[in-house]
Amino acid sequence: MAALLSAEQRGKWHHDFVERPHVTETAMLNRARRALEDHAWEDAYEGLVKAEADEELTGEDLERLAWAAWWTARPKDCTDAMERAYAAHSREGNLRRAGYVALALADQYGERLQPGQASGWFQRATRLLEGEPEGVEHGYLQMALARNSGGVEEMMQHAVATLDIGTRFGDQDLQAFGLMLQGIAHITQAQVEEGMSLIDEATVAAVGGELTPYATGVVYCMTIVICRDLADYRRAGEWTEAATRWCERQAISGFPGHCRVRRAEIIRLRGAFREAEEEARQAVEELIAFGELPIAGVGFHEIGEIRLRMGDLDGAEDAFAQAHQRGNDAQPGLALLQLARGRIVAARSSIRAALADQPMALTRARLLPAQVEIALAAHDVTEAREAAEELRDVASTYDAPLWHASAHQALGAVLTYEDDPQEAVTELRRAIRHWTDAELPFETAQARRWLALAHRAGGDEESASLELRAAHATFQRLGATLEAERCDETIRAGEKREAGRRVARTFMFTDIVGSTNLLETIGDEAWENVVRWHDETLRSVIESHRGDIVHTTGDGFFATFGDATAAVTSAVAIQRRLAEHRRQHGFAPQVRIGLHSAEATVVADDYAGLGVHQAARVGALAEGGEILTTCETVETEGLPFTLSNERAVSLKGLVQPVRVVSIEWGA
Repeated sequence: MAALLSAEQRGKWHHDFVERPHVTETAMLNRARRALEDHAWEDAYEGLVKAEADEELTGEDLERLAWAAWWTARPKDCTDAMERAYAAHSREGNLRRAGYVALALADQYGERLQPGQASGWFQRATRLLEGEPEGVEHGYLQMALARNSGGVEEMMQHAVATLDIGTRFGDQDLQAFGLMLQGIAHITQAQVEEGMSLIDEATVAAVGGELTPYATGVVYCMTIVICRDLADYRRAGEWTEAATRWCERQAISGFPGHCRVRRAEIIRLRGAFREAEEEARQAVEELIAFGELPIAGVGFHEIGEIRLRMGDLDGAEDAFAQAHQRGNDAQPGLALLQLARGRIVAARSSIRAALADQPMALTRARLLPAQVEIALAAHDVTEAREAAEELRDVASTYDAPLWHASAHQALGAVLTYEDDPQEAVTELRRAIRHWTDAELPFETAQARRWLALAHRAGGDEESASLELRAAHATFQRLGATLEAERCDETIRAGEKREAGRRVARTFMFTDIVGSTNLLETIGDEAWENVVRWHDETLRSVIESHRGDIVHTTGDGFFATFGDATAAVTSAVAIQRRLAEHRRQHGFAPQVRIGLHSAEATVVADDYAGLGVHQAARVGALAEGGEILTTCETVETEGLPFTLSNERAVSLKGLVQPVRVVSIEWGA
């Protein structure tokens, strides 16, 4: 690769090329072309613009002008020059080159989320190249077809064709792209070793300076993304640094934005949150200026993830909204933000929708840990286990240390809620070893907090306290305020006599039925008033019947009672209060209530055990206005309420049917 011009050379170039008016147009063009070859992007741009003012440029020179505009962060000028280059090539009868330029324009419009323009230019390129003898341009068409293919086999077919054409015509860029695409196809089929060997070969060509600047940047960025998708963060960090240095050496303004987004993620994982946010903000500024809206969305997503870890929930929400506007789903951050705000129902809906839209195993693997955490907060142990087992399958298939760490942590959390603390401790210790080896402090501290809960569930409060204090110290050092506060709360809970003990309780789950439809009908402001009144009313009734509210679920409550009589009378009082409000004021939300008595383990400010899971499932089975309870909860209490006929129901996660009855609360 040619070296950059020195400051002295640049000054001489300006003097000879820009300031001397007697230089001929041909000489001016030649110097502009040389400047482009030497990567003096600004000088090349100025020279080509000046030359175009004096004479009509050829299609080839207009392409040069487009690339000079690209590297100097002038996206509109780049597109304009490309469109003029297309027209010039067409006039000159160079239809193959016109097809190549059309492909470049399709790519640019696609990056700017203008699918109509992108499709139009792609179809034009396809039509032009179909009638021309095979050349390098056909290789770039094959590359575009590979990137937009509908399946792995189709992608591999076009990738092989890309490499073949690049080899036969001696185009090293095409050869590198063909290798990269074949590598991605192998990885998609879980053939990681074969795929990475091809990607390594392509990246060596980029490192060795064998490719054009654009191809080098693309190969770097694709390699970083692949390493990131495989959770090979150590390698991704090395390539991110290499890519950033390469961009700086070439005086390039376009690619740092791409690279900085990935670099910000690596910095965040290393625990330098403020530095990571600054890097991500700079990336977003560069990408917006360059018209790269989808990648800018990734940048805003990263900013949201950083702020969420720092406990800045409002700032995270704003960043996730910005990401969503630019076509990024902002998951799993958006779902975890809802969870942090106590909106468990909304969090479950959000993460489920994200997973339903993602068939790819590696993409799903980034969402599954959040699903485990959210499902456990809702005491849906069955859903949490299913997600943890899927994550374990991904780790077995792709065999990356950090996928193993995520899988061990998820399974350990599930085992804690399944009342199997001994196995939970084993899984969580494995997770901590993986996170520690990868030097990811935030994830290590999270695993330590889960390990503390597992120790507590097993009655080992001394070990629980040790892990909690270690996690708290890490969170404080990182500036993760909410996580540090959670550790404080868990430490305080351990000081209570009941923490870590098995207790007998009657568990109550309440939920507003049809809350989503109701919100859409009455609007945000009216909905907030309804929820406020609902929360105040139910809280007052529960507490007046000696119930303890464990937490809110966004649309309801999880509460515990010392005996079934108190729980049932509280549930009846809730339904009667709601009915009375309907008679007097015309409206009150329909609420369903589920009850179940069982033993459970006190962990932090929550309860773990399959009995809690069963109570939650019973609550989910109830209808609006119904109190549904397991038979064993009420059969020995002699309650002064009429019960419906007994029926057997199947609850997800439980092998045997469960006998339930409804409580007739109206009389």
